[in-house]
Amino acid sequence: MEKIIIIEDDEKIRQELKNFLVNYDYEVVIIDEFENVVGDALKEKGHLILLDINLPIYDGYYICREIRKKSDIPIIVVTSRDTEMDELMSMNLGADDFITKPYNTQILLAHINSILKRAYKKSSIEILIYEKLELDLSKNSICFDNKELDLTKNEFRILNCLIKNQGKIVSRGDLMDYLWDLDLFVDDNTLTVNINRLRKKLEVVGCKEYIQTKRGLGYIMP
Repeated sequence: MEKIIIIEDDEKIRQELKNFLVNYDYEVVIIDEFENVVGDALKEKGHLILLDINLPIYDGYYICREIRKKSDIPIIVVTSRDTEMDELMSMNLGADDFITKPYNTQILLAHINSILKRAYKKSSIEILIYEKLELDLSKNSICFDNKELDLTKNEFRILNCLIKNQGKIVSRGDLMDYLWDLDLFVDDNTLTVNINRLRKKLEVVGCKEYIQTKRGLGYIMP
């Protein structure tokens, strides 16, 4: 799942944008503290940044320039400033695209998809691998020893989280928080049901005991 970072000081705009992108299966992180915005954004290790220009403390030009010094992550400037000079400055400082507000969300989505495909190709962001198990992020499916099986949205997100944290114990609370952050609302019982179903599907393709329970702590893919 591609992670998109939103750097925007208008709470309503950033929340609406997050909700829109989550509906299209993007993971979304909002940066709403601006004292260390460059460091915070880079720490998230996202796939793309949506960046406003008019921000408190540091403007978008400064942020774009500083991020570009340390990372090649694609940056789309999304702003109400629509002069040719603003667009020219953004591009000269390393932005990959420039979109003015108000924007059509479907057009913005098309720009995001196009830049992600161009920047990463398929293999680097659409397949997660744990040992010989492959998790296809584009199809919500697993593949092991040429056996492929579809996952539900919850099963997919749980496995995605565990693989990304392989070797670490992930608590039940952290898993539920992760799903809630993606607008997938689960309670403790629902999480148990989904973990059990996921384990059964892993066993069907030949992956026994890939998800281990650490009693009182959580789950781990060692």
